Amino acid sequence: MPSLLQELVETAAQGAREWAAVAAADRAALLRECMPSLQAASAEWVRMSCEAKGIDPNSALAGEEWISGPAVIMRHLRLYAETLEGKHAVEDLYRPEENCAQVYPSAYLDTFLFPGCKGEINFHADGIGSQRAVQQPQSLGEGGVAAVLGAGNINSIPPLDAIYLLLTRNLASIVKLNPVNDYLQRHYQRAFAPLMERGLVQFICGDHHVAAELIHNPLVSHVHLTGSEQTYDAVVWNGDTSKVEAAKYSGIKQLDKPVTAELGAVTPVFVVPGAWSRADLKWQARHIAGMLAHNTSFNCNAPKLLVTARHWKQREQFMTQLRAAMKELAPRRQWYPGVQQRWQAFADRYSQAEVFGDRQWMLIPDVALRVDEYACQVEAFCGILAETSVAAKHPEEFLRIAIPAVNQNVRGSLSCVILAPGHVQRSVLRLAIADLNYGAVAVNTWGGAVFGLGQTSWGAFPGHTATDIQSGNGEVHNCLLLEDVQKSILWAPFRPWMRPMYLPGHRRLASVGKAWVNFEAKPSLLRFLKLAIPAMFP
Repeated sequence: MPSLLQELVETAAQGAREWAAVAAADRAALLRECMPSLQAASAEWVRMSCEAKGIDPNSALAGEEWISGPAVIMRHLRLYAETLEGKHAVEDLYRPEENCAQVYPSAYLDTFLFPGCKGEINFHADGIGSQRAVQQPQSLGEGGVAAVLGAGNINSIPPLDAIYLLLTRNLASIVKLNPVNDYLQRHYQRAFAPLMERGLVQFICGDHHVAAELIHNPLVSHVHLTGSEQTYDAVVWNGDTSKVEAAKYSGIKQLDKPVTAELGAVTPVFVVPGAWSRADLKWQARHIAGMLAHNTSFNCNAPKLLVTARHWKQREQFMTQLRAAMKELAPRRQWYPGVQQRWQAFADRYSQAEVFGDRQWMLIPDVALRVDEYACQVEAFCGILAETSVAAKHPEEFLRIAIPAVNQNVRGSLSCVILAPGHVQRSVLRLAIADLNYGAVAVNTWGGAVFGLGQTSWGAFPGHTATDIQSGNGEVHNCLLLEDVQKSILWAPFRPWMRPMYLPGHRRLASVGKAWVNFEAKPSLLRFLKLAIPAMFP
């Protein structure tokens, strides 16, 4: 008698075979069917997320869970549906002279949602940014079954990973939830009931034994995971960490199936020198503190390494403002497992570490920028930010020295941030970005915006191998379903007139989150105003 897991896998295999023949317009209609069920599940989903993370569900901070959970998913469902309906044709976006596409804004209201922002996707040198899978989804083949090992930190990730595999590979997914957030199983099932009824996605709970049974099932043809390098190595090479290097040396994998992965990184923030005003210094210090504090810093795109110009006259003023901003950060529950061990590992290595709050936030100034430096190689998955510097004074000099140094010495390639004042020419930044080996580059904004925007892609810079996976391989999100993706870039003003939602102290963030879910479910001018008013007047 087959086990329940085996029955789910067989149901998914049948669902994938039927899905392969479904036309693009019908795929869009099915995604739109999920939108009202997601909307109905949102309030309880957010309440449980807040409870698990120690957030008062009636507080402004609950807006983080509204935005990074249901709102981001609703936006992706809408954009995917519009792409499948032919509303975002690549021919209208592609710039052949630069081999890129301007993907944001892609609609009139987009220009007001994030004022002054522009998003681009750069393609491989030999790529042309096509959308073959959109017009003829049958060309993706019969598909099969994917095992998705879900993330535990951001609750939009597991379903979004499954939907991307469905649309780009014709793969139905069994999503094995991380024990950290498996409390959401019934809410995922409610939200995505239309996909579940067709066998296209299922959500299961369990420990590493369940995960092992799933990924080694003969009917599972693809594995996708979100997590750490260590998780990837345990899945692909050997669950015994002491035997991983020997397995890599021998080339014998314990899992010989295609595996895509979105893993973490030591996320750098490049602080471009120049003539900054006192207000600039204070604002950008709070900006970085906000990136660090979001989700208690349990994010794969949280800033981990500040890169400054050693001979910048305002460097010490900036660091003083950063310390002040970190001191002002409110305490949060340390809800993700293993945080104390990770914190202590950094505290033991760096005597110069400065601690703020009740062991909540740590700043480590003056670390060396080299490949054997702990802070350059180990992602601090908690509220820790290190600072390093390069021998530079001016913007062009700084970018010319800092970028290759970070590419060579800092672990991972998922995302990075460039903070550059307005006097730094766009052409200078473009040349610098071309040399950055990161899958997402956020200019004057946080990489989390690239993650959530939808039109932009999310994933490691291409080129990592199974023996040195770093930030992973493949991409997700990319709601325009563009192929041959190399990296995404999001440009924002140095001092935006509308306060970013991840800055600390946004008093109406929960109202923004709820209104955003409603807006994405059915965009209209009235719903946009209900979103814009609390966003503009925090």
